[in-house]
Amino acid sequence: MSRDGLLLVDKPAGWTSHDVVARTRGLAHTRRVGHAGTLDPMATGVLVLGVNKATKLLTFLVGCDKTYTATIRLGQSTITDDAEGDVTATADASGLTSEQIAAAVVDLTGDLQQVPSAVSAIKVDGVRSYARVRGGDEVKLQPRPVRVGRFAIHDERAVGTLRDLDVEVQVSSGTYVRALARDLGAALGVGGHLTALRRTRVGRFGLSMTHSLDDLAVLADGGEPLPLLPMVDAAAAQFPIRRISAAEAVDLRHGKRLRAGEHHPEVSAAIAGDELVAMLDETGPLARSRVVFPADPPGDT
Repeated sequence: MSRDGLLLVDKPAGWTSHDVVARTRGLAHTRRVGHAGTLDPMATGVLVLGVNKATKLLTFLVGCDKTYTATIRLGQSTITDDAEGDVTATADASGLTSEQIAAAVVDLTGDLQQVPSAVSAIKVDGVRSYARVRGGDEVKLQPRPVRVGRFAIHDERAVGTLRDLDVEVQVSSGTYVRALARDLGAALGVGGHLTALRRTRVGRFGLSMTHSLDDLAVLADGGEPLPLLPMVDAAAAQFPIRRISAAEAVDLRHGKRLRAGEHHPEVSAAIAGDELVAMLDETGPLARSRVVFPADPPGDT
């Protein structure tokens, strides 16, 4: 049986996140593969996959902050808010000043109420929003709270009467970077959309930890194991650690509760030795197990 752990993939352009999951199922010889946050087909970069028991860890990683580099084109709007959709409006952005752009970026930094892109996977009355748009419906999604912790412009350049911005953003889970491009263009009165997007970090997992699908295929074809990040290391890198004894590990696996730790984190990783036992909610006087991982069989590595 294949091992358990996280697999950090550098998603190639043109692949859906589900495409990557399907490919990894074949490489890992298991159906139990999932991901911690979709990337659009156009986007590249960090895609966090869980293999076997680690799929249960993905729930806690979905909510991590994410960092992206992107290119925003000012002066054109598209139906999808990115380069994959048809252009719906064009305006002359050549008169914009760097000061005007910087001021609009400041207004889109911090805690925001963001209207997601209409062509998104959000369900409206049980139907994906993108399906309604492609069916000719007019979709108006409700704004939702997001946080843009960083919105930095690294380069600006003219493209005819349009203006391209190379930016870096750090955002909370659920933030649409293409909606930021749309809203920046709207604030400047010229429209805007995303022409490139690369996710460089999910929580504490960065691009330097990722592997290409081609490299993974070479390993699998050669009979080598995939470079999975062990669950205990993945959890310890991202969450507060609660060290527990072997006896406490048995108690947790039998449904018993432990006293909460001193700092009462909302999510902590209960670790016994070198094994991840459970993810805990310690906000109350007793720690509540949000998920418990079964013990490894004797001799399993």
